[in-house]
Amino acid sequence: MTYDFAPLFRSTIGFDRLVRLVDTAAQAAGTTSYPPYNIEKTGESNYVLTMAVAGFGPDDIELTAQENTLVISGRVNAEAQGEVLHRGIAARAFERRFALADHIVVDSAELVHGLLHVALRRVVPEALKPRRISIGTAPAPQANDKAIEGAKAA
Repeated sequence: MTYDFAPLFRSTIGFDRLVRLVDTAAQAAGTTSYPPYNIEKTGESNYVLTMAVAGFGPDDIELTAQENTLVISGRVNAEAQGEVLHRGIAARAFERRFALADHIVVDSAELVHGLLHVALRRVVPEALKPRRISIGTAPAPQANDKAIEGAKAA
């Protein structure tokens, strides 16, 4: 299915990133699902991406975060240590791309029991956080001062 975003471009400014995101998501729907993964929200601003990467070691996996995109790629360099009669554990190369929302940063990544856990967190810059603005007051003129000034002028 293809969407025509031309009407959106005629009446909006600055939403081109959103349109690219929708277009990328539509294209990704038809891609392979290897390796399988979960995305969990673990707190108000925290997420964990868990990817099943059995057969891959820490040196076989590369994570790159650049311009709101997280790229996880893997390539096994191990030589076969004998004749493989059945290969049920896939060790083929892969590359998965994840679009990250603004201000999402990768905190850490660890490989435990064949699962790659990538911790992500939303970090809103101080300039974008709501801030309370104090209201100043000027000293109110006193009624006696006005009466005295009026008497001097007369």
